[in-house]
Amino acid sequence: MVTVEDVRRFALTLPRTSEHLIRDRVKFRVGSIVYVAFSRDETLMGFGFPKEERAALVAAEPAKFLLPRESDLRFNWVVARLAALDAAETRELVLDAWRMCVPKKVRLEQERAAQP
Repeated sequence: MVTVEDVRRFALTLPRTSEHLIRDRVKFRVGSIVYVAFSRDETLMGFGFPKEERAALVAAEPAKFLLPRESDLRFNWVVARLAALDAAETRELVLDAWRMCVPKKVRLEQERAAQP
């Protein structure tokens, strides 16, 4: 099972990321844009994800992914059950969410640095 600490170790390596504790919830953001947030009990992880693709993601793996609460449906956001994720998949979800909110130049620099 993936933990908040696992996500923290990875997320804080991403340029411009900062961690915040807001209303007892751990959140990672770039500037004012939150790209990953955890439920208070740390069993759920919300993350940035394209609105037009999330219904297909949830339908494909409903035991793993769920739609955000109704008030958050207007955002590019989806929720995952941490117990259903493995480390590699979590890392990919976090990286993709981060890519959605950083400037293109920063994203391209990170991609070049990650290439072997």
